[in-house]
Amino acid sequence: MSHPKTDIAFGTRAVQEALSSGREIERILLQKGGKNDLFNEIVAEARRQHIPISTVPTEKLNRVTRKNHQGIIAFLSSVIYASLDNIIDECYQRGQEPLLIMMDRITDVRNFGAIVRTAECLGVHAIVIPDKGNARLGGDAMKASAGALNHVPVCREDNLKRSIQFLKNSGIQVVACTEKADKLLPQQDLRGPIALLLGSEEDGISDAYLKLANTSVKIPMSGQIASLNVSVAAAISLYEVIRQRNVTAS
Repeated sequence: MSHPKTDIAFGTRAVQEALSSGREIERILLQKGGKNDLFNEIVAEARRQHIPISTVPTEKLNRVTRKNHQGIIAFLSSVIYASLDNIIDECYQRGQEPLLIMMDRITDVRNFGAIVRTAECLGVHAIVIPDKGNARLGGDAMKASAGALNHVPVCREDNLKRSIQFLKNSGIQVVACTEKADKLLPQQDLRGPIALLLGSEEDGISDAYLKLANTSVKIPMSGQIASLNVSVAAAISLYEVIRQRNVTAS
């Protein structure tokens, strides 16, 4: 897979071309009050492709680029998004037990990249992210993942609640990794199909998602600091899943 040298397209014609060419687009920024036939066409096509659109002041657009953006900027993705239901179907058809990571608003691109790198090393089948509020998957994310984003499918979902319920209905245990849990990570049976749910660096996993998860676990710690960096927590949790799977296999 080749990747563009630029992470943005700006100007109505350039954004329209990015949409029509099938380029993966993270999101589109649209100037407040910007209305004309071409804008309306772009918005309609973006919505058809389920691309998030934010209406912002001109100042925000100017902070992204000082060039003639004409009131519209598209952030281009360095990955090609995958279909979550296809990923699950393919796993089961191959006789594999799905192993997924779901991220709730992980915004630091270095954390995101580190998690994807670990995920690729440990055979995770897909990363599931919301369509808003997460780190942008441009060149910086690709670099932070050491290229792992080339190999781990990413599923961008417009409603994580529905995605969690879909995974549960598909026989996948959704395990929330949070310091608020009572059960310790090694005490949880992590064999079988698993989706690990990780929360934001600021406030962890959203309460709505915690309620939907099958269970919540925390990493045993004996130090004075109450929580780990999310990428470190992800690595520890993934290794525990693999450890339990290997014990079962032997």
